Amino acid sequence: MYALAIIRYRRPFEEVAPHVDEHRAYLRALKAAGTLIASGPFEPRFGGGLLLRVPDEDGQAALDRIRDGDPFTTRGLALYEIWPWHPVIGKDDLDRL
Repeated sequence: MYALAIIRYRRPFEEVAPHVDEHRAYLRALKAAGTLIASGPFEPRFGGGLLLRVPDEDGQAALDRIRDGDPFTTRGLALYEIWPWHPVIGKDDLDRL
């Protein structure tokens, strides 16, 4: 299963900025595990987006764990919106990543 996650800061970016390195370290671990395909901040800087891949079985629980494990979540700095996504065009390309 693929999913799109929108992360929206709950605090001004000046309060979020000191925790960005910790958040990115978490995302790098997800990337190394094959769960995160791509991520990055939005412009203007109100949050960011993630493209995720999780197993079809237990998919929602896996997405919940990703959200709950993010330092931005545990520190109360951001909220996640996670949308399971079923790509059609380009799915073969994504599957090869």
